[in-house]
Amino acid sequence: MRMPKRGEKGFTLIELLIVVAILGVLAAVVIPNVGRFIGRGETEAAQTEKTNIQTAVVAMMVDNQLSELPTGTFVLEAAATANMSIFPSDAECATVGEKINDPDGDAYTSGTDKDGYILYQHDIDADGTTNTLVNYVATEITKGTYYVDAYGTVEQDTTGYE
Repeated sequence: MRMPKRGEKGFTLIELLIVVAILGVLAAVVIPNVGRFIGRGETEAAQTEKTNIQTAVVAMMVDNQLSELPTGTFVLEAAATANMSIFPSDAECATVGEKINDPDGDAYTSGTDKDGYILYQHDIDADGTTNTLVNYVATEITKGTYYVDAYGTVEQDTTGYE
């Protein structure tokens, strides 16, 4: 093997080929795993969002002392929605005969208080002078679409990652 002369620097062809081979092996191992993690992250995000919506429905029902949602007012499978300002029910309560009193026992006032049981901007107090609005979810629009049964069981129609 020849000795490098003074001032001569660089890599040999074999050294460069070894580095390229090592990078190729690393890429072959890493790239398939990254793709698998991305898909799994979307699935987990959709499951987490559904769990958050279910928890919010339960909290709203507990706050309003409901064992069931008012009959015929809640979002059914055919009308699954991502809008939490109408979910699970934005029906006018006066016609349904529900939502007569707030959790403190104060009567709701028609015209000043919001109708229905909803997860975003829910009218929790019925004092007639101010609307105390509660957000059971962080955002008004979700990625997936949801529907609910009379007992508050939430089902996910679409995940939003299709």
